[in-house]
Amino acid sequence: MTPVIPYCPSLKDKSIEQINAMLDDTGLCLSIDQINWQQQFPYKPLTSVMLAHTENTLYIKWHVNGIMLKAVYTEDNADVYKDSCVEFFCLLPDGKHYINLEFNCIGTCSASRRLSRTEDVQHLDKQELQQIKRYSSLGSRPFCEIDGQFTWDLCVAVPFSILGIEPKSTRSIKCNFYKCADDTSAMHYLSWAPINTPSPDFHRPEFFQELLLN
Repeated sequence: MTPVIPYCPSLKDKSIEQINAMLDDTGLCLSIDQINWQQQFPYKPLTSVMLAHTENTLYIKWHVNGIMLKAVYTEDNADVYKDSCVEFFCLLPDGKHYINLEFNCIGTCSASRRLSRTEDVQHLDKQELQQIKRYSSLGSRPFCEIDGQFTWDLCVAVPFSILGIEPKSTRSIKCNFYKCADDTSAMHYLSWAPINTPSPDFHRPEFFQELLLN
């Protein structure tokens, strides 16, 4: 059965901090637990994502428990995938381009619309990025890699206009969710929907799976 993202009008006009607290009880929960490249990258931090929406906004909350943390990038559209990172890729309604939203654990965002990893890449501009509200349980100050056992949340509010979703008319999306940390001592590449490639590659919309909007 196709998972359904619930419509939660109670989230409207709430602060992103309040939404972070509410999503555990109101959102759809998915596990980001696919180790697609087991032999190369076996490490599996416990990662889940909660989803809900209002009339004009998609809310996404990642919850992560792992052994390492890193967040050195503070400027949007930097290489946040090298830090402790969570990601959401979504195929736009035109069926050709997809959008990739990538966040390090302190909420720095890299985002673009594209046909593939290298084709027709259009980075979101500053005005669009400012529309994406973010809350990290770790705060916003950068830090070099630290070892230990850490639990953290990242919650974001993404306007439907950013995703190309038409309120009340778009009833489904195709997407995938990821957890990675390329430039760390505990490299890993997890996904919600399985990816069948010989090496890590999140830019593969043919492996996106459907979610319905309630």
